Amino acid sequence: MIPASPAAPRSWFQRFLGQVERAGNALPHPATLFVGLGLIVVVLSWVLHGAGVSVTNPASGKVVNVVNLLSIEGVQRMITDAVKNFLGYPPLGISLMCLLGLGIAEVSGLIGACLRLFVLAAPRRWITPMVVFAGVMSNAGSEVGYVMLTPLAAALYHAIGRHPVLGLAAAFAGVSGGYSANLLLGSVDALLAGLTQAAAQLINPQYAVAATANYYFMAVSTFMITIVGTWVTEKIVAPRLGDYTGDAKREPLSPLAARERRGLWLAGCVTLALTGAVLWGVLPEKGFLVNPADGSFAKTAFMQGLVTFIFLYGLLPGLAYGFAAGTFKNDHDVMNGMTATMKTMASFIVLAFFAAQFISYFNWTNLGVITAVKGAEFIQHLNLQNQPTLLMVALVIFAALVNILISSASAKWALLAPVFVPMFMLIGFSPELVQGAFRVGDSCTNIITPLLSYFPLILTFVNRYDPKAGIGTLVATMLPYSIAFLIAWTALLILWIAAGWPMGPGAPLFLAK
Repeated sequence: MIPASPAAPRSWFQRFLGQVERAGNALPHPATLFVGLGLIVVVLSWVLHGAGVSVTNPASGKVVNVVNLLSIEGVQRMITDAVKNFLGYPPLGISLMCLLGLGIAEVSGLIGACLRLFVLAAPRRWITPMVVFAGVMSNAGSEVGYVMLTPLAAALYHAIGRHPVLGLAAAFAGVSGGYSANLLLGSVDALLAGLTQAAAQLINPQYAVAATANYYFMAVSTFMITIVGTWVTEKIVAPRLGDYTGDAKREPLSPLAARERRGLWLAGCVTLALTGAVLWGVLPEKGFLVNPADGSFAKTAFMQGLVTFIFLYGLLPGLAYGFAAGTFKNDHDVMNGMTATMKTMASFIVLAFFAAQFISYFNWTNLGVITAVKGAEFIQHLNLQNQPTLLMVALVIFAALVNILISSASAKWALLAPVFVPMFMLIGFSPELVQGAFRVGDSCTNIITPLLSYFPLILTFVNRYDPKAGIGTLVATMLPYSIAFLIAWTALLILWIAAGWPMGPGAPLFLAK
């Protein structure tokens, strides 16, 4: 458990977070916990299947039953798909491949040199807002923020003498808690817009929803998340964590030596050359990275193979720095560096195996789908049609709660859009506004749910600095962000509705009468 500084004020909220941490860490090892949760899901599927629990999927109109994993078919599936579940666990291959390249950048000394250069030049008061903002913006690059930014932020804070978990928390808050805020559009915007449009056409067959449907709201939310995330980091989380007293080695803040400057210069040249190759591949209409069937940037080999390029951006500059600075003498040093990086990921691999099985079991049983549909039906029966703003707030809170069970935004919205979009359209709210409200709730609780695919990876990064930290440590650290984001973002949404501002280009709040 991360100790609080002796000088830290022990408010009721800080005491509450301490209780959350102690309760969470009193649970078994995270891997054992996923084993237990998997067993609970298996037994629960048998009980609820026997009780005949089912719902009608609003998207397809088909009846969804609880799948019994204790049936012959269920048992066989758990046996035969165990390897498939493990290898198909989304963060596994992505994280290991990215960290192979980034490990070279770290072992060579490139990351340490860059951190020292940045710390010596950047004003300290701007570091936290820069980290949170970078986390929000990293969402445009899919999972890059989880794998790259969170460990780098931890190392950065450690280098300046602050608690490394504080930097990790600030980055994680931006990456995952600010998932629906950005100044750039990503693939998720187009995906959610398509689901919203399909739901809207149940009422108006001609209704079209663009990927920019929430852009104005998202852009303003980027700065709101940055401000709130910075405030929570400095005013709540930092006093609670106190000073770092662990054993992790701290990067010395000495000026760069001549060999290090030489390594940085060569690494910079390699980075520019790699970037030039990427631009050469994606900018021309027939560039070698452009998809001939779809010329959009999102479909280029660069975006589709972003993990490979993250690997290359760590590997090639790391090699250039290592050989120029003298930290690498031969290929044995390089391979030993990769091996050392993989050793630090051993606990994550173990945790990922059991987490993958549990998440697969949960999805197979349809428990998440049934919970989401039942909850949506409950909101429909609240009879708040005459209080549409309050109904919108209920949607935000409901999305935040369902997010704890179903972490995929598209999976949730595929279920909920056919329920909520038509319902709100009938009382005059636009589909774009309904989608925006859903995205607010969907983002806020990402950082406190162990069902988030990258939660075990983040916990592994925390364990580098605090080997005794458990799920309770991470949840207690991130809970203030989740609460603050939910309150501030909901308030922004209410203000937005009251002001009558459009959610995006051509995306009004209300339907024309």
